[in-house]
Amino acid sequence: MVDIAKNHDKPAANATTAAGVRPLHGVHSTDGPRHQLGDPDHTRPVGDTVDALAPTTGSATAARYLLAGIRIALGWIFLWAFLDKMFGLGLSTTSARSWLNSGSPTRGFLSSSEGPFSGLFKAIAGTAAADLLFMAALLAIGTALVLGIAMRLAAAGGAVLTIMMWAAVLPPTTNPFMDDHLVYAAILIVLALLGAGNTFGLGRPWTATPLVRRAPWLR
Repeated sequence: MVDIAKNHDKPAANATTAAGVRPLHGVHSTDGPRHQLGDPDHTRPVGDTVDALAPTTGSATAARYLLAGIRIALGWIFLWAFLDKMFGLGLSTTSARSWLNSGSPTRGFLSSSEGPFSGLFKAIAGTAAADLLFMAALLAIGTALVLGIAMRLAAAGGAVLTIMMWAAVLPPTTNPFMDDHLVYAAILIVLALLGAGNTFGLGRPWTATPLVRRAPWLR
């Protein structure tokens, strides 16, 4: 019979339970501090927990490189669209239809709009203002993304541009409402929020310039 009158505050290291089974390390006990499972040497502070979702140093570095690669790839998409429409490099725009040869970079796309906003897009299709704003946006967004500067402006401008292009093709041909334009908009915002311009880019020196310090919205 177990003598309950004895002091059980510090049981012997080799003591057994009433059932004859020794307690395992890491199992909660009412007689002493609780140690984490997987810590046989008890070096971890009592009550310390490990966040299984916290990124390790290696995974955080890999994520930064991946985001930088996505940023540069998206920047090149915008820049290439500008170059192809400007000079007619022959992939999606022929030389005869280039902007330098008086072609319109917006007429073909906007004039074919059939969605709920088709009246608006068809009205501005091919106008000088629409062409100028579209080409300037492609150049500015693409350059900012490739260099990793002005990421907030690039993300905002790119999101607005891609959402407008999404609105021009409503409804998408292969989905009730979702297409790659909305995905691009979301990715651009994520890149800006996570500071993707700081890796393989000029984000840090750009934010250190006096101009950006005076106007943080230019980051």
